[in-house]
Amino acid sequence: MDINYELYKVFYFVAISLSFSEASKQLYISQSAVSQSIKVLEKKLNQPLFIRSTKRVQLTPEGEILLRHIEPAMNLIKRGEAQILDANTLGGGQLRIGASDTICRYFLVPYLNRFHKEYPNVHIKVTNQTSIKCVDLLDSGQVDLIVTNFPNSQLHNTNQIKVIKEFRDVFIASRKHFMLDNKKVTLQELQTHPILMLDRNSTTSEFVHHIFQQHQLDLVPEIELGSNDLLIDLARIGLGIAFIPDYCVPSDNSDLYTVDLDVELPSRQIVVVHNQHLPVSQAAEKFIGYF
Repeated sequence: MDINYELYKVFYFVAISLSFSEASKQLYISQSAVSQSIKVLEKKLNQPLFIRSTKRVQLTPEGEILLRHIEPAMNLIKRGEAQILDANTLGGGQLRIGASDTICRYFLVPYLNRFHKEYPNVHIKVTNQTSIKCVDLLDSGQVDLIVTNFPNSQLHNTNQIKVIKEFRDVFIASRKHFMLDNKKVTLQELQTHPILMLDRNSTTSEFVHHIFQQHQLDLVPEIELGSNDLLIDLARIGLGIAFIPDYCVPSDNSDLYTVDLDVELPSRQIVVVHNQHLPVSQAAEKFIGYF
């Protein structure tokens, strides 16, 4: 089917803004031209792509399917343009990274600082998502690379994975509220206390639930949050025992201690990942080279 690329471009801008007027501004064409382009595309595809009403615009199911294919293509074109414009130079351009809040704060900051000092004209864009959702950013071409926890159920064989740090997860508790220090604690005993952990949409949650299931135990957390820092704060005031990576344990932890389990939890890794089927920018190559 021979469909002009410009029609897909118009569709993309309407789909991400859900506004014909906003798309016309971004494309520097009239709103009527935007509307006409969408009508032509819908006619060629023989499918409605938008539900139009006086108050808002919505994608149809067919429109959502098309957007899932068009968005990565648009991002790939943008990446190609950027690489051509910045070829053989790091005097400009962009480094786009996807990573969780925890990895950014506790691991990536020194590397971002080093890169910024060495290549001050390269714009660094960091998108914070859970490690699982970061894979979606990579697959859709919204980032050049991701730094994520591993194992990660969403990673697949199109990804180039490089291990850059090994760590272990620990349970931490308040000395004032939980008298479990100086003794070996079983997972079954630990389960009788309120457990604080990251929410279900995280690799950490996948990992700890799998550990308990291996021991025929059903883990029901008291509180699930999206931030390890908040878990630490709540552990300090005795709301529960928090499950966090060992590299997040505060250096000033006189009021907290690490629970000594009678079993050793498997180690995990932090990995840097890029899509091996997509071109890697020079900035991304330099950054990956730090590891």
